Order: sequence, then C-alpha cells, then structure tokens
Amino acid sequence: MTKNIYDSRQWWTYIFILIAIFIVIATVYFSNSLSKKLAEEERNKAEVWAEAMNILTAPDTLDSPGDRTPLSYADLERKHIETEFTLMNLILKIIDGNTSIPTILCVENDSVISSKNVGIPEKDAEIFMKNKIREFKTINSPIVIKIDDGMDQYLYYDDSALLKRLLMFPYVQLSVVFAFIMLSFFALISAKKAEQNKVWVGLSKETAHQLGTPISSLIAWVEYLKTKDIDGTYLKEMEKDVKRLETVADRFSKIGSNPDMLPLNISEAIKVSCEYMSTRVSPKVKISAKLPDEPALVLMNESLFSWVIENLTKNAVDAMEGQGNITYHVENNTKKVYIDVLDTGKGISKSRFKTIFNPGYTTKARGWGLGLSLVKRIIESYPGGKIYVKNSEIGKGATFRMELRKYHG
Repeated sequence: MTKNIYDSRQWWTYIFILIAIFIVIATVYFSNSLSKKLAEEERNKAEVWAEAMNILTAPDTLDSPGDRTPLSYADLERKHIETEFTLMNLILKIIDGNTSIPTILCVENDSVISSKNVGIPEKDAEIFMKNKIREFKTINSPIVIKIDDGMDQYLYYDDSALLKRLLMFPYVQLSVVFAFIMLSFFALISAKKAEQNKVWVGLSKETAHQLGTPISSLIAWVEYLKTKDIDGTYLKEMEKDVKRLETVADRFSKIGSNPDMLPLNISEAIKVSCEYMSTRVSPKVKISAKLPDEPALVLMNESLFSWVIENLTKNAVDAMEGQGNITYHVENNTKKVYIDVLDTGKGISKSRFKTIFNPGYTTKARGWGLGLSLVKRIIESYPGGKIYVKNSEIGKGATFRMELRKYHG
C-alpha cells in the first residue's frame, strides 16, 4: 500500500518535469518566432536604407563637374524620368514595407483616403472604419501630414501585432508559470492528503486486525465460563462488552473501504444510538430526539452511522462539561435528510467552524482530536454527505448539521 503512494508521487514528479520542459520549449519557441519577426522587420528597414543610400550616392549626370559632354534635351528628359521613377520605387517600397502596422489615412472630418493592414468587412464597411478610427485615436495620437495646398491629412495607426505580442508575452509567461506553480502546489497538497489518508486507513485496519485475536479469545472464555457455576448477570455484562469490542473492531475495519450501503431509517438509528448513549453518560445530561413520523431513508452503513452519533454525543458532553441537554432533530426533505445536533455547551467561535474537523484539533488536555475528523470522513464518504457547524453562540451552545441524500427506493 505504501509502495503505491510513492509510485504515484514518482509519476507526478515525472509529469511535472515534462510540463516544466514543455513550458521552457514553448517559451523558447515563442521567443525565437518573435526574434525572427523582428529580424525580418530589421531586414526590410535595412534594404530601404540601402536603397536610399544608393540614390543619394549615385552620380548626377546633370550636375557632375567631371562630365563635360553636353546633353541633349531628350537625354535630360530621360534622366529626369529615371530619377523620378527611382524615387517613386523607393517610396512604394517604403509603403509596401509596412506589413504589420494597421494604418488609416484620412483628410478632415475623418474621410478615409486609404488604409493598410486593416481587414475591412464587405458589409457595413463605413461604420467599421469609423469605429476603427475612434479606436486608433485612443491608442496613439494621429500623425499630421502637411499638404502644399494647405489641406492637412491625418494618419491614424494601431500597434502592430508583433508589438502587442511583445507587450503581452511577459504577462502570458508569468500566467503560465503561476498556473504551473499552483498546479504543483495543489498536486503536492493532494499527494500529501492521499498519503495521510493511506496512513489513517492503514492504522485503522491494523487496529481492527490486532483487536481480532483478543476478541476471539474473550468470546471463547465467555463460552467456557457459561459451563461453570457463575452468576449469569456477570456473564451477560461480559457478553455486552465483548460485543461492543466486536462492533468497534468492525468499525475500524470499514474505514477506507467501501462498506455495504443499505437503506437505513435514520430516525430509528438515531433513536437506538441515543438510548445506548443515555445509559453511558452523566445522569445530568439529557439526550432527546425530535423525529418525523414517516421513515427518513438514506443509503448508509448502520454501524458507521451509529459511530457518528456516538462521537457527536461524546463531543457535546465534553463541551457541556457533563451537564446540559443534547437534542437530535431530523428534517425529512424531498431530496435530503437534515440532521441537527444541538447542545447547550460552551459554544464555538466562528473562526473555528472549519478547523474543529481537522485531525488533531482538540480543546481537551488529554484528547487526540480525532472524533470530529472521523465523523467528517464517514459522512462525506457518502454521495452528497455533508457535516458542518450550522450556528453557535459562545456560552450558549452549538448546532451541528448533517446533510444526507434521501433514498427513494
């Protein structure tokens, strides 16, 4: 059993190592893809710069002092056209070089002249462009282009997809790392809890196993004493104690396993448990039950449920310091059965409503703090089962509530 725990933990370790490797590979891949995009952008800019330098440093036939040959009007015209064509090519290359920045060129009143890298839909294009211009205005201030005739043009633009990825990348990376850390944390907590459960179950089953031998011996001794001339009253009391030990061993053996779930009338089970506990607590403690007339059926193991009632009763008796009232109230709903346990003890502060169910929590100097933890484990091992502190007031008592799914047959 212990081997399985550590095997499972080892597998989880391998899984987390693989996830960590995947995160590193994904981060490197995404970084490399961004780097390649930036390299392409830089390459385009370098090519445009080289083209501009080529035009700037090209020999001007018209003004070169080393050229003494006079040119005809046709040659001058041809040179002029070639120069304009080269400049036009450079301008077009600069314009076409923008493959990532969404731009919209407008005149006054935001009348669109042209756009680039903006996916315009076929329907409602005008409304779409107006919305885009409004959006671009909130992102970046427009660039004003002065025209010779005094009319200005406005260039609205958005951040490129590459820039947005670069801006988002640290947040995405932090989110992935945070998610990985949280997953590792919850997996560690889950593995630790599973290990604790295994230890709990192993200890319980080992206790049941160790009790088996002396119980069998006691049963044999009781049967032997019946053949002797001994007062039958003593033998009956001994039989009760032996049967009690058998019940305790049976309960411990059922922890961690799937006990038989049979239809159980909760009202009847509470009544029997209350009668049993009434003779085993202080006479100053009054135990009563308010039960519905119709059966309140749930799928439950009777032995474990009686253990729950006994632990809750003992806990209430300790809280009342041996005197007071304990009341069991059963509410038979259409879908659930609600069981309230009310005591007149010292109460529980709201900050401890959940911690009292933790293993080891106790207010007694010599207590182990396992009673309520065991109750919670038993109740919540059944589908839809819940137990919690419904309400409490310091100095006046507390009310525990159990919720069990109703059985309809």
